[in-house]
Parts: sequence; structure tokens; C-alpha cells
Amino acid sequence: MEAWSFPPSYDDGYLPPEGSRYWFPKRETMPATEREAAILLRLREVCAYAYANAPFYRRRWDEVGFHPDQLRSLEDFEDRVPVVTKAELRASQGAAPPFGDYLCVPDREIFHIHGTSGTTGRPTAFAIGRGDWNAIANAHARIMWGMGMRPGDMICIAAILSLYMGSWGALAGAERLGAKAFPFGAGAPGMTARCAQWLDSLKPAGFYGTPTYALHLAETARAEGLDPRRFGLRYLFFSGEPGASIPGVRDRIAEAFDAKVYDCGSMAEMSPFMNVAGSAETEGMLCWQDVVYTEVCDPASMRRVPYGQRGTPVYTHLERTSQPMIRLASGDLTLWTNGPTPCGRTYPLLPQGIFGRIDDMFTIRGENVYPSEIDAALNETAGYGGEHRIVITRQAAMDELLLRVEADSTVFSRGPEAVEQFRRETCHKLQKLLGLRAQAEILEPNTLPRTDFKARRVVDDRDVFREMHAQIAAGADA
Repeated sequence: MEAWSFPPSYDDGYLPPEGSRYWFPKRETMPATEREAAILLRLREVCAYAYANAPFYRRRWDEVGFHPDQLRSLEDFEDRVPVVTKAELRASQGAAPPFGDYLCVPDREIFHIHGTSGTTGRPTAFAIGRGDWNAIANAHARIMWGMGMRPGDMICIAAILSLYMGSWGALAGAERLGAKAFPFGAGAPGMTARCAQWLDSLKPAGFYGTPTYALHLAETARAEGLDPRRFGLRYLFFSGEPGASIPGVRDRIAEAFDAKVYDCGSMAEMSPFMNVAGSAETEGMLCWQDVVYTEVCDPASMRRVPYGQRGTPVYTHLERTSQPMIRLASGDLTLWTNGPTPCGRTYPLLPQGIFGRIDDMFTIRGENVYPSEIDAALNETAGYGGEHRIVITRQAAMDELLLRVEADSTVFSRGPEAVEQFRRETCHKLQKLLGLRAQAEILEPNTLPRTDFKARRVVDDRDVFREMHAQIAAGADA
């Protein structure tokens, strides 16, 4: 297989022949059984390396009686190697700060430090060696080529350039591709209007950010008297949230900018984050198995589900040496298939992308609801103003769902009857989709705050009810 070794050793000057559909034709189109045989050999190398260099893996595998020498098949890998969770990574870093005892390289070889924000617990630090950074850049460039990007294209990275890995990965990939890297960033007050002005002036070919920010950018551009369709963008690629796989959201972005939309989400720990990015001809997200080996597993058993079924992605690095992730459970939800793809690549496909996070799911009166389903329904509703909040409350013993939804200016311009009609249509659509009653409060345009980063739209107030009920009960007991 082209340039495939462990540790990886890529020719940084390599580019495919002009006009080539593929970066690595053999690796991308080979029979799946042939690739799986090569992946098994790589898994043996990766596991032996981790066992020798990471006390974290050696300890966990010894506890379950696994040794890398025992790998004889991909089924052995699935059956014998336990999954890793984010909580275990945080615990490892708490016990062996700052990078945990799954760091496999000397401290002096660390080249970049990134990490999570820590908004829901202890932040997780990513220590990335120089060789790994080079492999990430090569993988990103290869997959960006698959989306249609080419040397000389200008690519705007409109995402926060901080600890967040996604923006840096896009930048590294653009540089390796030989593109004109335009790291505009995001987050500062007034920056969105300036971004629209720069895009209108420079006319870049590509744009990277979050789906929420792209829609916010389009709104802001129009308010500035600019037409996003005249920015000249040909492709927009996203990570950080699942919106680019949601048909209503994807179609709104594509229509707003008159450009192709690609979803590139996986996990920051797994960079390259585009290990499941789509290609120019193929809808959905490809699992680039020779970069990051992906299994879609039952969330309870963590055993692989058959193609055509839903499950959670479980990821394994095949090229990383500094903090290799081996069977890291994503907590996301998807469906995978193994049918032929229009682009000719023979990787498994996530035809509907990532639905959302399993832990984002909430239950209302016995029904499991994913926020992405509500996002999709609203984005396909005429008159939707582009932002909403999902408010979950409890009245007596009954859960209630309230949607605070912006309508666009055309709805309000037609008067109160039009606003009420939009409210009824929204409630009807949600009841049909979710199978449960939902109330809706209609807001004027731009009532709710926009974000440059991941949108957080769910407000669960049931904990307030539970706490109040507990206090009342405690008082009664006293």
C-alpha cells in the first residue's frame, strides 16, 4: 500500500497527478478484504507499540488477559481489546499529569499541545509529537483532495484558533495541500461582519468552521448588504457539531452560499478529524479505515453491529505514536453501510453522517429524542428564522417540551395571524416527528444569541424540579 508504514513516513512533497480523483489510488479503491488484512497487520504493530510504551494500555490489557501477540483476526481485536472512554483518559491524566500514562513518546518530542475546554469536567490535554503532526497534515491534505480542494485554492479557516484541534487540523491540511491558507479565526466581537467582508473581497474557494457559524455568517453578510452566494465559495467543510449531516441544515448552508457542503466530524482526540469526511461524488461520510480504523458498535456491548444498523463509532489510530487511541468509544450515534460508492472508494460509508451524541439524547414521556432530529425538522420548516432553544421542564409528574423558535422577518411582516399559523405548523411538525406533544413560543428574528462555535440549544430544567421536590420531601420528613 502506498506510503503505509508504522510509524508513518510520508513524502511531504508528494501530490497526485493533476486530474487524479484519488490521492492514493490503491489504498482508496482496493478490495475491502485486502485492506482488512493489511489493517490487521497494522493493529498488531500499533497494539505492540502501545503495550511496550504506555502503562495505561499495558495495565488495562493485563487486567483482561490480552496481549498483542494474541491478535489473529479483526474479530480478536473486537472481542479481546476493551474500549477506552473519555472518563478513563481524564482519570489517567489526573493520576499522571499532565498528559497521562498513555503518552508513548518522551516529553521532549512533543510538538503541539491542544485539548478540550473542560466545560464538563477536567480538561483533556493532547500531546502531539512532531511526527504525528506531520501525519495529521498529510491525512488532512489527502482527504481534502477527495473533497475537490487543490493546490493554489484559498481556504478560509473561520474557527477559533485555540486549544480546539479542528481549526488547526484544517490549517495543517491546507498548508500540506499547497493551498493558500487563510486562518481568519473566530470569536472576537464584530468578527463575523469582518469575515463576510473579507470573503467578499478575497473570494476563497473553501471555508472551514461549524455549521452554526456558517448560518450566522450568512445572516450577518445579508445584514451588511452582501450576498453570500457571491463569495465564490465552492466547498464548505465542517466539524464540531453534527449539523452538516442534517438535511435541513446542510441544504440551508448549500443554498445560502451556493456551494458543496461536507461533514467532517469525529472526535478531537482522534485527529485527523476528517477521518470520516465525504468525497466530492459521495453523499455521507466515508470511514478512511487505513488512517483511523472505525467500528460501529452496539453502545451496550461494544460489539460491532452489522452493516445497515445503527451504533456508536469506536475509533483506533493507525498512524499516531504520541497518544494513540485504541478502541476509543465516541459516544456518537450513526448508521453504516458497505455498499458501492459513486466515487469508487471502497471504505464503509455513514450515509446520514453523525446523528448526534448519545448523551445528548433526552427522554420525554418515554420517547427518546435527539436534538439533531428537532434541528432537522425546524430547518425544513418554511419561515424558520435560524435559531431555537429546546426547553424541557416538569409540571407535577409530567415532562413538558417547549420550543422557543425564531421566525424570520417575512412571518412577522404578515401580522399576528401568520405568526400563530407558524406556531401551529411548528407544533404539528414536531408532534408528527417525535410522536409527542410539544409547545412552541415564537420569537422575533435575532432574539436568541448566535455562536462562533458549537451551538448548545438544550435547556433541561427538570433538575430544578427534582431538587425542589427533594427539598419539599426533606421538609416533610423533618
